[in-house]
Amino acid sequence: MSVIAYCFHSAAIMATLHSKPNFSDAQVVEMVTRLFSLTPSEIRSLPSYDDQNLYVSCVEGGEYVLKIMNSADSKNPSMIEVQTYAMSVLHQNGLPAQTALPNAAGQLMSLEEIDCGHGVQKYLVRLLTYLPGTTISKVPLTPQLLYETGKMAARMDQILQKMEHPQLGLLERGTLIWSLSNLLQLEAYVNILEGDPLEEIVKSVIHQYKTSVMPRRSKFRKCINHGDFNDLNVLVQLDESDGHRISGILDFGDMNSGYYVHELAIAIMYMMTEHPEPVEVGGPVLAGWESVLPLDETEKDCLYVLVLSRFCQSLVMARHSVKMHPENADYLMISSRRGVHILRQLWELGKEQVEKVWFQSAAQLGAIHTSSTRC
Repeated sequence: MSVIAYCFHSAAIMATLHSKPNFSDAQVVEMVTRLFSLTPSEIRSLPSYDDQNLYVSCVEGGEYVLKIMNSADSKNPSMIEVQTYAMSVLHQNGLPAQTALPNAAGQLMSLEEIDCGHGVQKYLVRLLTYLPGTTISKVPLTPQLLYETGKMAARMDQILQKMEHPQLGLLERGTLIWSLSNLLQLEAYVNILEGDPLEEIVKSVIHQYKTSVMPRRSKFRKCINHGDFNDLNVLVQLDESDGHRISGILDFGDMNSGYYVHELAIAIMYMMTEHPEPVEVGGPVLAGWESVLPLDETEKDCLYVLVLSRFCQSLVMARHSVKMHPENADYLMISSRRGVHILRQLWELGKEQVEKVWFQSAAQLGAIHTSSTRC
C-alpha cells in the first residue's frame, strides 16, 4: 500500500492498532536462516506503514527484501497468494516486478507465530528479490520519464488482465476504500475536514463523480488494477543517456478489479505531487499510456474527475490516518503535503482548461514518438 493507505472503519482500526510487526534483528536472522538456509550479513529497515520491510544481504551472496505482513492481512493468505502470483506473471512478461523465493519447504509464504512486542501473533513472511534503484519521487520528472511511466502502467494492466488464477474473484474488493470504484465510501470520512476550505472542493468532486462518472462507468474497459502506482512504488535507475528508466514496480497490496482509466488517473495524480508544474504532468503520462492503450471518448471525458477523485481519497484518508496515528504524521502525509494546493489548482482551472493542456501535450508527444519510431 501507499504510505497513507492503511485506513479502516473505526472499529477495525482499533482492532488492528498493534498489527504491524516489529521483528528484532535477532529474530530476522533466525527466521531467514531457518526458512531459507541463508545467513544475513546486513539488515536494514525499509519504509512501510502497515508491514515490516527489511533489506537483507547474505553471506552466500544475493540481496533480498524480507516482507513481513501485518497480522491483520496475514489472516488472508489467499489474497497475498494472488498478489505474489501477479508479481511473478509481470516478471515473466519482462516487467520489473519482484518475485518470491521458495522456502525450505518449497512454499512462497510462511506463517510465523511469534511475539515481537504485542503478544504472540501470526505473520505471513515472504523473501522477495531486491530491485535496485531509487524511487521516482527522488529524480527529475522529465517528459520522457513521465511518458515511460504511463507506458509502463498500461503494459502492466494489459498483462494483469490476461492473468489466470483460481482466486481472482478475491480482487472484487467492494469495501476497499482505495479503489476508485468505491469513491462514495469517502463520504463517511469527509467530516474530518469540517471547517477546512478543502471540504467544499471534496464534496463538489464527489458530486461530479456521482453525476458524470458513475452513470458512464459501464462503458469503461475492465481490467485488474495495481491500484497504487505512486511515486514511492516506482523505482528508477540511470540509463545510458543520463536519463532514467523504470527499474521496479512495488507493492501490490491494493490490487483490485477495476478499469484501465482508473490506473491512468492514479498514475497522473501521484506524479503530479512530485512535479514543479503539476498540470503539465498529465500530457506525457497520457501519451505514454496511449502508445499502448488509447483511451476511448468516454474514458477521456472522465479522466479529469477521476484524477481529482484520487486526490480526494489521498487527502481525506491522510487526515483520517493522522488522527488515528499522530505518531506517524510525517510519513502518512507524504503524498498530501502538496496535494491540497494541486487539487485546488485543478479545481479552479476547471475541466476544460486542464484537458486542453493534457490532450494537446499528449498529442504532440505522441506524434514525436511515432515519428522517431518510424525513423
